Parts: sequence; structure tokens; C-alpha cells
Amino acid sequence: TIRKTEVAAGEAGGITQHIGAYQIEREGRKITFLDTPGHSAFNKMRSRGANATDIAILVVAADDGFMPQTDEALRYAKEAKVAIIVAINKTDVKGANIDRVKLQMQERGIPSEDWGGDTITVPVSALKGDGIENLLENILLQADVLELKANPKAPASGVVIEAEIEVGRGSTATVIVERGTLRVGDALVCGPAYTKVKALFDDKGGQVKSAGPATPVKIIGWSGPPDAGAKFKAVKNEREAKGLAEENAQALKKQVVADAGAPKDTSIDALFASIAATQKKILKVVVKCDVYGSVEAVRGLLEGIKSDKVGLEVVAADVGLVSKNDVLLASTSGALVIGFNTKNENGVPAFAKHHGVTIQHYSIIYELADKVKEALADLLEPELKEVKLGGAEVRATFPIAKGFVAGCLVTEGKITRNAKARVRRGREVVHESSIATLRRFKDDANEVRAGLECGIRLDGFDGYEQGDLIECFEIQKIRASL
Repeated sequence: TIRKTEVAAGEAGGITQHIGAYQIEREGRKITFLDTPGHSAFNKMRSRGANATDIAILVVAADDGFMPQTDEALRYAKEAKVAIIVAINKTDVKGANIDRVKLQMQERGIPSEDWGGDTITVPVSALKGDGIENLLENILLQADVLELKANPKAPASGVVIEAEIEVGRGSTATVIVERGTLRVGDALVCGPAYTKVKALFDDKGGQVKSAGPATPVKIIGWSGPPDAGAKFKAVKNEREAKGLAEENAQALKKQVVADAGAPKDTSIDALFASIAATQKKILKVVVKCDVYGSVEAVRGLLEGIKSDKVGLEVVAADVGLVSKNDVLLASTSGALVIGFNTKNENGVPAFAKHHGVTIQHYSIIYELADKVKEALADLLEPELKEVKLGGAEVRATFPIAKGFVAGCLVTEGKITRNAKARVRRGREVVHESSIATLRRFKDDANEVRAGLECGIRLDGFDGYEQGDLIECFEIQKIRASL
């Protein structure tokens, strides 16, 4: 609606949606909006901790209230530590309940101004355009309170919103200038990518010569697509930009090698800590519950499971049915989905099977805790325990076509064919492998018990001597404990 009114105000050109950011003018001041619904870059930006915005506008439908995706957006805004304005939309529809939304805001720790909090709340109707002007005024007011300023005369720098490889245009990046003024011909560097700006396009697809602070523009002509959420800066010339980009690329390679190699701190403690950290396995979980109290309880319970050998990370914890989005999140982060007092949305089980994601449902909290502890224990390598099966003493050696066989008397337990065995001479272990041949008289035997004589040959060993002891054992795997 904001964009449409802007076009209606006589701006040239239709609006191209591909840029993900747009700018409008109010009372002689510019406001840049960053479009986030379904914005692929938003997750990337969040993961890189790039705080591209100063104010987050959380749009909540008056009839639906806070939905899972609203809570997700709120979580991103809180993580980025930006000011939040709540726009309560659809105030004109049947079933709209503004007070319920304000109550939900209270529960989430962002109380509305008229409920004694400090979150600006504006009722709007995007369909009719009601309250939009009020919302824009509040944005400008909030900007004054936050004293948002930037220097247009400094060398340009800012953040990449999204980058892609376009047919016929090569690598392009949509950026927001955070300080300084960006001009055509500027040399820019962003991580391992660089460019000499060939052309700038504004949010309406029109070509522009320059872009000041907080202006979104698309830059054509990068050496490669820069990372979404990464910072760019202007340098003296293209040669310097290329040099810096190459240095950044080298540094990235070194970082990867260093991460894979030895730790930087070379003290013994640091070395052991580093080894422990790399060896520590982590169970990742996505939690869905019926109510907020359950989310808090389950999350607290899971994070309270402590173990030195294995870690647990709650990737996300939310209220509602287990959705396909949860499955996708679990799939990308290699997590397990746990539902507590909730069900799956339609089609989710098949979708999860396709993505190789496990979904587990519980209604008793301690049962959930036990199963998660079991899942954590399953991540650990089982502890190996050697169990002695039997022993035999070599009395004589006999040559055969392929080497030698030891004629033995089984002194304890039993000797089993194909079991692991070692030859002991005094205190020294001469050879260890498995029993390849086991015979009673001239027949093959599967096992020979104590008190009986037999012929034994170990895999790959022929140097038996009278008096050698052959020990037969098996390795048992015992489930590791936390």
C-alpha cells in the first residue's frame, strides 16, 4: 500500500519487485523500507548478524494475532537489537480484536505504549489505506528519538541486502548505503568480491548517478556475487579494490585451513580444549509446543541436560503445529523435531520422510527428557570392552600347505572360529588378528571347549612356538552414558 500511494503520487515508472528494498519520501525526508516477507537474504543476514535496519515494523493481523511467523520475525528483530514498531493490520475485518494483539504483545515482553510500555503501536488497514500516514509519521518520530544520522560526504560504505547472478547482467548486488555517497565509477570491495560501479539502479528500476545514505540501489558488474549481509566499502581505485578482494579471498582460505588445522593458542590446556570442542557431538532440536508455558518448560529442560561429551542446541522453539517450515529448518541444520502436546500439519510426515527428518511427539514431559537423553547417548561412540572367551596352550606345530598350524590344548573357556585372538609369548604379544582355521582332528570346528585338543591358525601368522599362549576374545560395544 505504501508503495502504491507513492506511485500514485506521480512517480515515474512501475515498480519492479526484484530489488527487495524501496524508498519513499515524507515531509521532505526519505524512508527506506527493506522488504522481508519470504526474503531469502533475511536468514543469511541474520546469521551474519548484519543489522541492516534501524527500525523493525512488525505487522500483526488483528484477526489472527501473533502467528508462528510473526514470532519468528520478532525473534530476528530482538536478535538484531533494533527498535520495534507494531502495525496492527486488518483492523477493518470481521473478528478484528486489537486488545487481544496488545495482550499478546504484553506476553512477549513488548508492551504497547497505551498499556504502559514503550512499543509504538499503530492500527492500520492496508486494504483501505487507513492509518498508513500515522505509521509513517511514527517512523519519522522514532528516527528523531533514536537520532539516526549519517555523513553523506564520507567514502561510501554499507551492507549487501541480496546478491545474485542475473542472465545478461552477471553478478549483481542490491545494497543499502549506510554512510557516504555511492557514485557510478566508484571502486568497491566486499569480502572476496570487488567492482568498479558500471551502473546503479534505484528501487523503480531507473538508472541513477549516485546514492546517499540509507538509499537502496542495485549495483551491476561485480567480480562475483558478494555475500548477503556482508559490508562493502569504497576504495581509491579498481586496482586497490582488486588487491583487497584477493587479500580477503586468501585470508578466507587461510581461515578455513586454520579452522581445520591446529588451534592458535598452543598451550596444552587450549590444545585439549580444542580437541574436546571438535570431538564434542551436538544434538540439534527444533521444538514445537501447544502453549508458551510449555515452550519455556521444554526449552529449560533441554538446555538443563548437561554433559561433557555431547552438547544440545535448541535451534528454534515455538508454539503451534509442526509445519513444513520446521522440517526445512531441521533439514538444513541437521536437527530433530520434537512436538509436545501438538500435532503435525497436513502432509508434514511425508514431507519429513522425503527430507530425512525425524519428528517425535510427546505428551509427558519427563518421557520427552528421557528420550532426548537417549538420543544424546546414541550420538556418543559406544564404549568398547574386551571380553575373554578362552585360552589355549601351543603344544606342537604342524606344517601345512600354506604355512603352519599350532597344535593346542584349550586350557580355559572356549576357542571360536573367526573370533579375535592374540599370541602371547611370556608377557609379550607376538601377533594379533583373528582365528582363520580351527580343527578337531581333521574336521573343521566352529568352537572347541576347555580340556580338548585342536589345531589353530591365526590369520597371517606362522611363527608359533611351543609354550605360546593363544587368547581368544571378543569386543563388546557398551552404550555410552552421558
